[in-house]
Amino acid sequence: MNALCQMTGLSRAGFYRWRAPCQTSPVEMDLRDEMQKVALEWPAYGDRRITRELQQHGFVANHKRVLRMMREDNLLCVRRRRFMVTTDSRHNLPVYPNLARQMTLSAINQLWVADITYIRLRVEFVYLAVILDAFSRRVIGWALGRTLEAELAVAALHMALMQRRPPPGLVHHSDRGVQYASAAYTEMLKQHQATISMSRKGNPYDNAACESFMKTLKQEEVYRNEYRDFPEALAGIADFLERVYNQRRLHSALGYLPPASFEQNGGEI
Repeated sequence: MNALCQMTGLSRAGFYRWRAPCQTSPVEMDLRDEMQKVALEWPAYGDRRITRELQQHGFVANHKRVLRMMREDNLLCVRRRRFMVTTDSRHNLPVYPNLARQMTLSAINQLWVADITYIRLRVEFVYLAVILDAFSRRVIGWALGRTLEAELAVAALHMALMQRRPPPGLVHHSDRGVQYASAAYTEMLKQHQATISMSRKGNPYDNAACESFMKTLKQEEVYRNEYRDFPEALAGIADFLERVYNQRRLHSALGYLPPASFEQNGGEI
């Protein structure tokens, strides 16, 4: 036996496990079944988020066990796609210093972050402008349109202002794109006594929260669908932003709570 194990590179314990494999218990079968359901609903979730989902469903499991099971069931997802450039900072409009990186947040409506991305339909590109509350990661304003004109960003800002009605002192952060530097956009912010902040030139990490959200949007909604036309894209994205992302999706930075629940808890994890 020892000679055979040495020849094959197996340990004695490994050989006996192979000869008499353990039967999967009913509890593990239930856990695996629920894990597969979660992975099917949230195909971009990693092992830690799926572990939290399982724990919230009443299962006892740690992320190492879930990672092993996901690997065995080929449920690990890897998606990487590059974004089209939507920022045009070659303009003569006023720009503002980056104030966001100096802030420590303790409540909503202290810092909003904004960005624009593209979405490919079957026969055209459309563009999505979003505004997040940086404290809760909640999408508070958004607009989908066929052009990158400033009106797209203004529409998203108008939604956010109407939903939140922030007190004076809000800091609004974006890149240096012409949409956010436009007179229409900056004047609306000033009318609501908001302070304007912009990323440093050529530094996408200054708006990392929005960049992370855009990656989530692409992986968990856009890449899973082939929108035929604008109305279909509008309906799908609206459902994802308002019902799925804000209300249901777990965020590791929020103690694995959805943004809406995090806000309801007063920002307590």
